[in-house]
Amino acid sequence: MPHVVTDNCVSCRFTDCVTVCPVACFHADDDRVYIDPNVCVDCAACVPACPVHAIAEDFDLEDDQEIWVSINAEKAPTLPVIRAKQTPLPTASDRRMELGF
Repeated sequence: MPHVVTDNCVSCRFTDCVTVCPVACFHADDDRVYIDPNVCVDCAACVPACPVHAIAEDFDLEDDQEIWVSINAEKAPTLPVIRAKQTPLPTASDRRMELGF
């Protein structure tokens, strides 16, 4: 899996990442987005687009973040694809401030 959405996305669901993705690899639930590892082409366009720095390459993850590799791989295929920017969650601004971005 080239890229992973980590826990920084929880309670945000900013979808700026979706607008720069050349393939439809992003999926979302009510709380966050996920990347489908079978669709991601490892272009990294999404990394700088995320305002809360929630996306990383799988080999750049800290040990305590490696769980997100399997979570993305399991959850993404079970959720709808998102192809366009959506309204962030009502908690997104507070979460962004909490994370220091």
